[in-house]
Amino acid sequence: MKMIIAIIRPEKFEAVEDALAEKGCIAMTVTEVKGRGEQKGIKLQYRGSFVEVDLLHKIKMEIVVEDEMVDEVVETICRNARTGKFGDGRIFVVPVEKSVRIRTGEVVNGEN
Repeated sequence: MKMIIAIIRPEKFEAVEDALAEKGCIAMTVTEVKGRGEQKGIKLQYRGSFVEVDLLHKIKMEIVVEDEMVDEVVETICRNARTGKFGDGRIFVVPVEKSVRIRTGEVVNGEN
């Protein structure tokens, strides 16, 4: 199993969520976060003066999938979150050693 962590623009979340649901990938954890990447923030004009915004609002999605689904999920996120501009986000894929369902104690992909 792998955990896919995607940091995306908030305005792209609904499109990504819908596309993942069409692929049968509905279980996820979503967090509103702030961060910055290579663009190092942006300058906005507010009431006639420029304001530097160092940390931008983003959505962090955490999705655990079987190894066979990783490439499909990553491609779906990329295709639906991409604008082609700086700040589109980043995707990380990390291994998951074990998953335990709290309600039942069931262990998935691990030992009891």
